[in-house]
Amino acid sequence: MIKVTLVAGARPNFMKIAPMIHAIQAKIKEGSALSFRLVHTGQHYDKKMSGDFFEQLNIPEPDANLGGGGGTQAEQTAAIMVAFEKELLAHRPDLVIVVGDVTSTLACSITAKKLVVDVAHVEGGIRSGDLSMPEEINRMVTDSITDHFFTTSEIANNNLRKLGFPESSIHFVGNTMIDTLMANMPRFKKPEGELFEQLQPQSYFVMTMHRPANVDQEEKLKEMIDAIMKGTKGLPVIFPVHPRTAKNLQNLGINDPNLHMTDPLSYLEFNYLVKNAKGVITDSGGITEEASVMNVPCITLRDNTERPETIELGTNELVGTDPKKLPPYLEKLMNNQWKKYQGIPMWDGKTAERIVDKILEIYR
Repeated sequence: MIKVTLVAGARPNFMKIAPMIHAIQAKIKEGSALSFRLVHTGQHYDKKMSGDFFEQLNIPEPDANLGGGGGTQAEQTAAIMVAFEKELLAHRPDLVIVVGDVTSTLACSITAKKLVVDVAHVEGGIRSGDLSMPEEINRMVTDSITDHFFTTSEIANNNLRKLGFPESSIHFVGNTMIDTLMANMPRFKKPEGELFEQLQPQSYFVMTMHRPANVDQEEKLKEMIDAIMKGTKGLPVIFPVHPRTAKNLQNLGINDPNLHMTDPLSYLEFNYLVKNAKGVITDSGGITEEASVMNVPCITLRDNTERPETIELGTNELVGTDPKKLPPYLEKLMNNQWKKYQGIPMWDGKTAERIVDKILEIYR
């Protein structure tokens, strides 16, 4: 029996893990000697992470919640490591699978290796080159002790080769986030409420902003919002907003009738809006992947990206954090002159199957 522990710490991690659960369940049905435990580290406490959330993704509720949320990054890392060590001692697996680049990814990979348990990193090898981002530290440390890398792109493979990892540890499988996107596309649903009823396809924008570089400097944030509202020429801009960002915006007195700040939306609702939008303006990495595959123009308000394939083959453009650079991009988008999605290799909705097949091959 191959025992696998799947680790998730934040909401996007569950999107990456859901297809792996489905692929494992399918193999178990076929008679494979495989079992799994789903561990939620509790890194992000999110009131939307209720039974409904797991129901939406069609996955079981976690077998364990480590309650590792709150505090500084160091406190969080320590709390997750202490709790995950107890979990592994009580339920020792053959393989721990970590995903993405959150604090839990780092904490659980270190804990597993110290107990001499193999670690696989889904999305291994991606790099932004920006050491001011906590996520970059998490990626570098996790990859340095990982046994098997399940990679999303040839760029990630080359990053790992340059670091000297053997070819036998690098498995190019694609992107599980896109598995989830493709599986759920028929189920996307319009959010409820008068605002959403009035939206016409391809005649509004979706915006997300959460990175401190964008939201914590008040004057710069005001300048950026002004540039966005000017460049979108009166089209509605839907901004599902973090409470902290909402507070910053209120303090700045930003009150444009076309800027609609909403509560955070569910996965199915948010992606419904993205799929039907004229364009997306974001500082999130994952959204650039989803927008690209849905062929929706995407503007990234960051100076670097760990997902360059979304620029080379996707619909994403890296504009930077200077509001003055934004107008020509918005003008191009408004004039329908944006590039089209060219297809990213292996982003085909079958990544999780390839991961589980590889695990069976390695650990049989």
